[in-house]
Parts: sequence; C-alpha cells; structure tokens
Amino acid sequence: MSDDKKLTTRAEDFSAWYNEVVLRAELADYSPVRGCMVIRPSGYGIWERMQRALDDMFKATGHQNAYFPLFIPESFLHKEAEHVQGFAPETAVVTHGGGKELDEPLVVRPTSETIIYSMFAKWVQSYRDLPILINQWANVVRWEMRTRLFLRTLEFLWQEGHTAHVTHDEAEEEARKILGLYSDFMEGWMAMPVITGQKTESEKFAGALRTYACEAMMQDNRALQAGTSHNLGQNFAKAFNLTFQAENGEIAHAWNTSWGVSTRLVGALVMTHGDDNGLRIPPLLAPTELVIVPIWKSDDERGRVLETARRVYDSLRDWERREPNRLRVHLDDRESMKPGAKYYEWELRGVPLRMELGPRDIDKNQCVLVRRDTRAKATASLDSVGEDVETLLEAIQDDMVAAALDRREKNSHRGPITYDRFRQLMDGEGGFVYAGWCGDPACETTVKEDTKATIRVMPDEEFRSAEPPRTCVRCGRPSTTEALWAKAY
Repeated sequence: MSDDKKLTTRAEDFSAWYNEVVLRAELADYSPVRGCMVIRPSGYGIWERMQRALDDMFKATGHQNAYFPLFIPESFLHKEAEHVQGFAPETAVVTHGGGKELDEPLVVRPTSETIIYSMFAKWVQSYRDLPILINQWANVVRWEMRTRLFLRTLEFLWQEGHTAHVTHDEAEEEARKILGLYSDFMEGWMAMPVITGQKTESEKFAGALRTYACEAMMQDNRALQAGTSHNLGQNFAKAFNLTFQAENGEIAHAWNTSWGVSTRLVGALVMTHGDDNGLRIPPLLAPTELVIVPIWKSDDERGRVLETARRVYDSLRDWERREPNRLRVHLDDRESMKPGAKYYEWELRGVPLRMELGPRDIDKNQCVLVRRDTRAKATASLDSVGEDVETLLEAIQDDMVAAALDRREKNSHRGPITYDRFRQLMDGEGGFVYAGWCGDPACETTVKEDTKATIRVMPDEEFRSAEPPRTCVRCGRPSTTEALWAKAY
C-alpha cells in the first residue's frame, strides 16, 4: 500500500484501519521474528512519555525501581500451582546455553512474581523490613498464537510492580491504590476514561487472591483491558517461604501484590482517539505537540518566511509553561515537500497542533493554528502565540477525554435487559452492557460461548447503575452483583 493512498476507514474495517495507522504513522513495524514487533521512534516516543508520567506517580507513592533477571528457573514456576497452570502454555523455555544442555531449563520471563518473591524471602526477616515497594521496567515474553501490533505480541515492554506487606489489609489497600493511580493516568494523560472493578474468578490473574482491572472502550465498542492490579494474598509467600517475625514474635507469611501496564497502552491510544485521517495524540503524551509549517511561493518569500518561522520556533522552544516541561515543537522546513503534503503527514502522525505561517500572516503579525482533534482553525498574534498555544493544548487535552467519555456513555446500556436483547447487541453494535449476574460460573461460561462476551469487571461503586439489576441476564435467578459485559480484545 503506497503512502499516498487513503487509509481504510474505521467503519469499513476497523482492524485494517488500526494496522494501517500503526504502520503508516511509523509507530511500529513487523519484525523478522513472527509475532514480534519493532517499536519505531514515533511509537517509542509515546511510550517514553507514558513511562515518565507513570514512573513519577509510582515514586510519589513510595515505590522504587529495581531490575530482576530475564531468565527464571523452570522449577520456580511450578512452586505455585495456579501460576504454572495459567502460564505454562505461553512460556518460552531455554534448554541449551553455551553449546551445552542446561542442568535445569530456564523460562524466559512471562512475568516476575516467582523470581522476585524468592529474592524478597532472602531480604525479609522482620516486620521492620516491610513493606517492600518495588517496580521494574522490563520486557516479557508470552508465546501467543494470534498476535497484533502493540495489542498482543510475543515480546512486549511493560512495568510490573511487586510489593510485600505485613497484613492482608495493607496489601488490599496497595492493590486498590495502584488501580486508582492507573485510572488517573489513563484519564488524565491518555484522555481515555476507564471503568474499574474486580475480575471474576475465571478472569483473575493465575495465582491471585483478587484481580482488579481498568477497562476502556475502543471505537469499535469492544473493551480493552488496559491495566491490572492483583492482591496475591499469601500464595507466593508460602510457595517461596517469604516469612517475617511479627511484632508479637510469631513467624508469619507476607502478603503480596503485583500490578502492571504495557505497551498495549499505545494501541489503546490509537483505537480510542484515531480517526480516518490517522492518529490523534493527547498533547500530554505527544512527542511533538506543535509543528510549524512555513509557506512560501517564491525565493523572496522563502527567506522572509523561514527567518520568521525560526524566530517563532526558538521562542516557543524556550516558552516557560505552567507545567515544568518545555513546549515540544518541530519546525518542518523541508523544501522538497509542498505544505499540503506536510499537513497530511502530520495529521497522520497525530501531532495535536499545527501552525501555518505564510507571507500574508507575517504582514499581519499573526499565524494560523489548526487543531488536530477537531481540525478547527484560529488566528493568533505572534506576540502572544506562546500563551495561545498553551491554552489550545490544554483545551485539546480536556476535549479529547470529554469526547471519549461521551462516546463510551452513548454506547453503554443499563437498566433491565433481556438475554435476547443482550445477544442482539453483542451480534451487532456491541458496547458495554451493565447487567445482573447470579455469580454462577456456568452462566458466565454460557454467555461467553453464546456471544463471545465476557464479564470485564464487577464495577466499582462509582460506576454501578443507580438501580442495581435484580436478576441474572442469563438465567433470571436473583443477581448477586452487577457485571460489565462486553466483547474484548
């Protein structure tokens, strides 16, 4: 497909549109290794912005970064029964090294609970050594059969937090605190509102006591699990003998949590905000917030326009903003490309704001600012352009989250709903359905087999319906909880 060909529209084929945007906006490319991806600078720039924001949030809540090995002894995985059962089908195993067969095979890290808690056991003797609040930025490998750029690949980048606590309640508070942190980041930085809640037993993390998740709605009305936080109870502590001497002198097992988000969030950003012209990146996460496109027709105009454009560029790069970071601005002074082609390229790449600057604009001491989210144009004085750019970027950030929230609510279904209507929705436009569940795993399984919809979460109180459903959407028996059902990635 040539670069000047229009993108497949979202309505025509959402999946094809997504792949085209990721490739054409140069976020990622296919690797020579099946199922792996190369993250290109444009995509990695978004991930870096996510990483920095989250890292600051983790450190502000007392967490420290560390790093643990990529290779895990195979026996470690077998120490926690649920864990090995959950991950065994996805593991990559190293059996030879240095030309010799290894005494014990090594699993390439699918997640790090086992090796981290074995180290915690070495470091903890007393209740005074707790809590331990550790995070690591790393890569993991899960041998997926069906892959898609950013959303599901054999290797991906993520952060994984691991903590150890004296009591169950402390671990529960930690798991819920991180869930709230993720939710704040996704709405505040990604402009992607999420529903938080608890996973069912069948959907929880292998080896966890409870799993909490953030669920976002993509533009095709499917759910995407954007982040998870797990109260692991004492399962791993018992498996790895992670004990401590309590204040009363008794020996007790620690309580653990783990939590993570991954480069899947870049894919979530594309599917939440992208349009038929390409990416739309929220300003807070955009590697470039503003691109300046100078316009000229003759050599005489060229020198004058470029001189002004460079002066504006220099002043904006040094602009002292309300937030501590400098404005991330790029001057596109390529002479081999016409302005219209540049507009197309920067729209595809999702840069939030474009400045058009030509001879007539300079005569009037002004420029034209074009929003990527709405494509609305406005003139700004060159004397106050820094303030105008900052105000517009803040408005774009706010408007993008408002638009995503409005779209989610328009495609959410509450109130009494029959199973026939439920199936119609899942066979048709999809969306989020808030309906009753009796708590019976058999009903959960039947719905999944009938419709491919699953319980994404049992929503937290702030997201529950004003009138809680009284009966199970599948069997009609009294409901024990409200569930958020949807088809998902």
